[in-house]
Amino acid sequence: MGPLQGPGFFLISILLFVSCIKIIGGSTSSDLFYTYFDGGAYISSEDSFLKNRSSYRRSHMPSTSPSLEEEDCGVWVTKYSEEILELAKRPETVEWLKGLRRRIHENPELAFQEYETSRLVRNELDQLQISYRFPLAGTGIRASVGTGGPPFIALRADMDALPIQEAVEWEHRSKVPGKMHACGHDAHTAMLLGAAKILKSRENNLKGTVILIFQPAEEAGNGAKRMMQDGALEDVEAIFAIHVSHERPTGTIGSRPGPLLAGCGFFRAVISGRKGDAGSPHLSVDPVLAASAAVISLQNLVSREANPLDSQVVSVASFNGGDNLDQIPQSVTIAGTFRAFSNASFYGLLKRVEEVIVEQASVYRCSATVDFFKKETQIYPPTVNDEYMYEHVKKVAIDLVGAKNFIVVPPMMGAEDFSFYSEMVPAAFFYIGVRNETLGSTHSGHSPYFMIDEEVLPIGAAAHVAIAERYLNENG
Repeated sequence: MGPLQGPGFFLISILLFVSCIKIIGGSTSSDLFYTYFDGGAYISSEDSFLKNRSSYRRSHMPSTSPSLEEEDCGVWVTKYSEEILELAKRPETVEWLKGLRRRIHENPELAFQEYETSRLVRNELDQLQISYRFPLAGTGIRASVGTGGPPFIALRADMDALPIQEAVEWEHRSKVPGKMHACGHDAHTAMLLGAAKILKSRENNLKGTVILIFQPAEEAGNGAKRMMQDGALEDVEAIFAIHVSHERPTGTIGSRPGPLLAGCGFFRAVISGRKGDAGSPHLSVDPVLAASAAVISLQNLVSREANPLDSQVVSVASFNGGDNLDQIPQSVTIAGTFRAFSNASFYGLLKRVEEVIVEQASVYRCSATVDFFKKETQIYPPTVNDEYMYEHVKKVAIDLVGAKNFIVVPPMMGAEDFSFYSEMVPAAFFYIGVRNETLGSTHSGHSPYFMIDEEVLPIGAAAHVAIAERYLNENG
């Protein structure tokens, strides 16, 4: 009798079969609750009850599709991605997503002022019976779906608008003069709410917890830093975010490993001399000449000090010495931006910008001070995609939209405060196309003519869900 035959082998086979079967039951609304505490913050079940009920979740949540354990003992197959996309593309779900996005678009709110947007998000989460913590960073929300136990994976959407007057003529244009969702954050918020709805319907499949981060102030104010200070990344081991792109056809997904977006900083320098009559320059100390020399010398930081294969930018965008044509001014103010794709290069540039301006001023007998707006948190580090997280996004995207609709995109000199998350935990930031020339969705972000093809909404929601569910399935 061989070693894999006989009664012993039969018993082992029975035990292995039983271990792959889970019995799915029902749940009650008492599973989810909110408690008001300390200064108006809501604490959800993710901070108390959920932490002790991982096994309860798996045995009591209703199922809208076969559980992963029941079918394959946790092996992900393409069918699950197809199920998720089918749920997202149901007509009633698509109309709901469009309605959410349009309501947010009509009522844009600037950084840290997203009061109504935040209220809308919380109302939808309440209706979905999804627990959350609020407030974080003033208007931000951290919601959770899943077992309440590890692993914890986060999905992030930004909620703020821009101080731009919308020029697009359509039924749901901005109702607030001088404010507009000109970068797609209304779509980001709607897609993450769509993901929340689908994740909740498939909660029994989650082998861990999905954290949904609705963040204020991406455009101005580094909302990500404030969110982290308030606990948004507590227990999180990986984070993902999506951004719409006018450069690629609707539904196309793109990203890249490593540096994706540049670190971005701003500077303002005041170069001081001694004012005097322009007809007697020898009696003055000319800050115009000193500032001009500084501007020229700053260009050498990239052309002569940076590795040609390490992309960097230093641009002086403002030069102000007053408007008196017959007087050498007391001071000149120059200002601009600097960017790089690695922290070493970025902070190296910051140091050299100050050195060059101060030292060039001294050559011309002037003094200089340089402000990098650190108190206003205007410095964004580079956004760097973790290679493993990028590969995860890539395989999920190929499952959802096909290999021909996944693109490895080039790095961009734009900046994103998602970079603060990527400094703390492994992260992946990716784009989803909204370009549709028939609709006129061809204008870049921050344009008054910016608009999106709303057919992207269910695809974006499905991408969020598949990224989270598959990650937990493979790492839980």
